[in-house]
Amino acid sequence: MTDPKKRLTAFLLMACFGFLLTLYASPEFTVVAQQPTGSIPTVTGTATGMIVRVNLDLEIVNVYSGPSSYLYPSVGILLVGQQVPALGISEDNNWIQVYYPGVPGSVAWVYGPYVTIIKTGRLPVIPAPNTPTPASTPTIDPTLAAAFIAPVTPTRLPTFTPPPDLVVPTFLPNLDAANRVPVGLIIIVLGFIGAFGTLISFLRGR
Repeated sequence: MTDPKKRLTAFLLMACFGFLLTLYASPEFTVVAQQPTGSIPTVTGTATGMIVRVNLDLEIVNVYSGPSSYLYPSVGILLVGQQVPALGISEDNNWIQVYYPGVPGSVAWVYGPYVTIIKTGRLPVIPAPNTPTPASTPTIDPTLAAAFIAPVTPTRLPTFTPPPDLVVPTFLPNLDAANRVPVGLIIIVLGFIGAFGTLISFLRGR
């Protein structure tokens, strides 16, 4: 029977030999980072365009879905001193389109005099969007309207009667006056006679 110590020694030697053989047979792995084959683009900053700020003398400013406060509904507000990027300008140069998240297209329009330009930039002219169609067209019930409208009876105007023709009077010559002696002539004759008598009396008195 073999000695147990020799068997243990032989087992340990075989184990060590197998371990050394495994290390010798294992390939050496080297981790190499993959090198890029293309050119790496250079990241450069780009201009963000115009920045506008709500005037400090205003508490809130309404923004609309289009460049008009009458044709388009209000979609939100801007607070005093708030800064927003400007995207474009209206055709009449009165309204500015700004970035406004939370609404369709993330754009809204603010009235130009309500904001101050704090960063200049070129703004493209943007045409106005289509005006919203009303949900319903109001109609008036003619029967209900007739109850509040007093009927007006048409009155016929009087018939125009032309005035009679204007008659211009004509005066005929006075034949009796033509045959009479003029009064002035009589006065002259009487004056002459009186003067003649006065002269004769004066001469006789001398």
